[in-house]
Amino acid sequence: MTSMMSNILDKLFKNEYSRTFLIYSIFRAIYGPIILVISYIFATELEDGIYFSIIILLSSMIFSRIIFSRIKIWLNLETSQQLE
Repeated sequence: MTSMMSNILDKLFKNEYSRTFLIYSIFRAIYGPIILVISYIFATELEDGIYFSIIILLSSMIFSRIIFSRIKIWLNLETSQQLE
């Protein structure tokens, strides 16, 4: 049973798509709450904080894509792109 489970895990980690998915999930689990806490602080501490929170969340969507594409290149998950 243990060897069967280790074989499944080995296949998962060797597959490029599943590795990318796992790294993306870890990245989102860390990055998402940080952005939510920052936007919450802006929304509650400033008078016009809701507008700053919306700007932060919108810019975060673009910024997170840039960060994750750099992470994929750094971890050799995507070899077709080059660092700019």
